[in-house]
This record gives sequence, structure tokens and C-alpha cells, in this order.
Amino acid sequence: MPRAGRAVEGGICYHVLNRSNDQRAVFRRESDYQEFLSLMEKATERVSMRVLAFALMPNHFHLVLWPHEDRDMGKWMQWLMTSHVRRHHGRYQSMGHLWQGRYKSFPIQNDKHLLTVLRYVERNPLRAKLVTSGNDWPWSSLRWWHEPGKPAFLHPTQTVQHPEWVKHVNQPQTETELEAMRTCIRRGRPYGAERWVRKTAEQLGLEATLRPPGRPKGTKKAT
Repeated sequence: MPRAGRAVEGGICYHVLNRSNDQRAVFRRESDYQEFLSLMEKATERVSMRVLAFALMPNHFHLVLWPHEDRDMGKWMQWLMTSHVRRHHGRYQSMGHLWQGRYKSFPIQNDKHLLTVLRYVERNPLRAKLVTSGNDWPWSSLRWWHEPGKPAFLHPTQTVQHPEWVKHVNQPQTETELEAMRTCIRRGRPYGAERWVRKTAEQLGLEATLRPPGRPKGTKKAT
């Protein structure tokens, strides 16, 4: 089934994900991670962006963004990805596709559903068994909420600044929550309460993401 066209409006939170081509490691050493964070800061200087969470993994990344204006996220991501690919190829004398095409994203309702996504993103290193505690991973926003010198582009919420937030993130999420995240990532489906999901899907032209996967009812398979 073709992926729905991207529609992004300001004032709505989004989960953003991209994976490397052929699952190859993009972030090979500490300086690779540091450079990507530096580019995120420069992107925010060019296009104002509220970055609510991030997790950089060896072959993919997760971001939670809250753009101010329509099209801001597209401009921000385009500059970030273009700049990163150019620098990566220059450093490693490589060429070709670094990422699996355009990034994937889905809208998030700004309530408890947003907290679920923030937790999902910041649990990534722990879920991948790269660390035994999520806040031990140096390339995730989780470690920075109670540390001095956090990245300037981070836009904290009251919840993540609460002393119990780290403990909450380190607790396993339910299989229901995880499956909901996987579905939204795979299909670009809005994540929130049912009424909000339907309203947002209509608003952003994402109605196709709410339909069951497969061919529409009544269509015939091509021969």
C-alpha cells in the first residue's frame, strides 16, 4: 500500500524516524554523534524548532519535534539531513544513499500520548540493550534533563524535568504501547485518542493511514 503523502502543520508534535540504508552503521564513533547534535543545533538556528526528545542509535535515529509554523519541520529536516550526508561522505570518502530515503513521521496528541512517545524514544538504547539504564546512553536526551550544559536546542517539558522521569523511562512499556508505536511508525498514523486521531487524519490528509492494510474492498488483484 503506498505511503500517505506527508502533511505537516505547525503547533502539532511529531515523532520522526530514519534508518540507514542496508542497516549499516552511520554513527561509527563518538565524533559522528557529536557532529549530528551540532548540526541539530545549527538547524534550529536556521529554522526555529522545539526538540522535545532525541535518541541517536548506531544505524537510526528518533526525534520528537514540535514545529511552530507549517512547513517548518520539512525545512529543518531537509537542511539537517542534507548537511549530515554531505559531511559524512566527506569524512569517510563514501558516496551513495546513506539513509532509507525520506524520514518517516507521525503526529502526536499533546497529552499523555506525547509522554508515551517521549518515553518510547528515550528507552531506545535500553530496549536495544546498549546500556543497562537509559540515562547511561550519552546520545539521548534522557541523560541531559538533570545535567548541566544540555544541548541548547532541547525544549524541556515539566514532566521530563521531574526527578522521577528517568525512573519512569527505565520501566518497561507495555506490549500494547509498543505495538501502537510500531503501527504509527510503519503507517504514519496519528497517535492519540480516537476522536483526535480521526480529526487530525482528516485535517492532514492522512485518512489512508486509518484504513486496514491491503487492497481497498472491492478491488481485484492484478494478473
